[in-house]
This record gives sequence, C-alpha cells and structure tokens, in this order.
Amino acid sequence: MVTKNQATAPATPDDTPHTVTLQQVHLRQIPLLANLSDEEILRIKPDFRIRKYPKRAVVLQKGGSGDGLLFLLTGQLQVIDVTEDGRAIGLRMLKPGDFFGEIAVITSSTRTASVVAMSEVLVAFLPAPTALHMFSHSPSVANMMLRHLAEKIQRDSEFRSLLSINNTARRIYAFLALLKKSQPGAPDVVENLPTHQDIANMINTSRETVTRALLTLTQQGIIQKDSHRLIIVDSEALQKLVDGSSEAPRA
Repeated sequence: MVTKNQATAPATPDDTPHTVTLQQVHLRQIPLLANLSDEEILRIKPDFRIRKYPKRAVVLQKGGSGDGLLFLLTGQLQVIDVTEDGRAIGLRMLKPGDFFGEIAVITSSTRTASVVAMSEVLVAFLPAPTALHMFSHSPSVANMMLRHLAEKIQRDSEFRSLLSINNTARRIYAFLALLKKSQPGAPDVVENLPTHQDIANMINTSRETVTRALLTLTQQGIIQKDSHRLIIVDSEALQKLVDGSSEAPRA
C-alpha cells in the first residue's frame, strides 16, 4: 500500500536514483520506439537518461514539471493520487514497456499524479523537447500515441462507470474484467495483479472485502491464482456477475 507521505514527500537520500549506462538498454525493445528508423534512433539516443530507483521511491511527483517523457524498463510502478481528505488512491499499475508523463509533456503543464516504485525499477527519461519533436516528426510514434490516448480516455471512462456500481462485489468483479487481457487459445489473465489493499484503495472498499470476493471466485472455479497473475478460468461466468445477470455472492 502506498501512503500519503510516500506520495507527497520529496525523495530521501535512499530514494536518489542511480544513473545506468545507455549501452545496457536496447531502445527498440520499448514498444513506442520499436518502429523508429536507425537515423531516428541515433538522433534521440544521446538525449536519454537511464536511472535506477529503489522500491518505494517517488519517480514522478504530482505538481512537478512536465520536463520529460518516461519509460519503464524493468520492475513495477504504481500511478497514485491523493484525495482532498489525504487518502492515497492507486490509479493504475505500469509494467515494463509502458511510458508515462505524456500528458504534462504534450500540454506543457505540471504532473497530474505521482508515480511510485513498487519494486526496484529501471526508468528511461527523454527530455520534453526531444519527445515533442518525436511526436510531431515520427508517424509511427504519433499513431501509437493517438491510439494510447484514445485507449486511456476509454479506460478512464470505464473506470468511472465501475466506481458508480453500488454493489461492492460487482464493483470488484468489474475491476477484474477491466484489467483482464485476452490470449488467443488460452484463458484471459490479469497480469501483475495489484495487492488486495491497492485494489481496495482504487475502488473504494476494504481489503477484507476484496479478499472475500476473490476467495469466492476461486471457490466457484471462476478464477485461479498463479504467482503474480490471475487466470480467468471462466470469463463468461465473471461477465454474468459483472452484468448482474447472475447473482453476485456477498463480499
């Protein structure tokens, strides 16, 4: 769980990022950059700064300057916000290959949320002028960014609809349905499942309620835990619970 102090406090000496040589990083493994030409890669490569952050370090601070675009190379990050009453709310998890901080770069504004390391992470930083030039001059990056922003708007809309569900159990099931990824010829999965406390923070309920709801789904054979991911064994049954066409067990 991320606390308010973790979300708002400046970095302590233990949080100081360590610089890592760029030679250790293959830029084409970053999805947003995968289709850049060799010339484009050579143009942006000198501007990259690679840093390693320890667990619980604040990688981005809400209200900070939108001075660059960031890429998660290894580890796990959580995007969080702090409510008016001081609660730290987890908004979403970031996985390797994801980029973040793009809104503040595009709008030349301040960061709208904080990003905290949930494990030791390796992050690549690209200064805003270079990122903006790339957005406007590289068709592959521009197309991917447009698709990303459209998906982000859709995801945020779906999340707001999820929060309006009065039945707590259905809200938890809808959250799982929102996170799941489909795999051809295999069950749907939720990769890097947030902790029960993080889920509770995100959808405004208690950790105990989340635990009971997931236990019920497991007992019914609808889901199955596998290390850090959740396997949706019966997606149709889960969707029926989300839609309310099947009675949701009390959480």
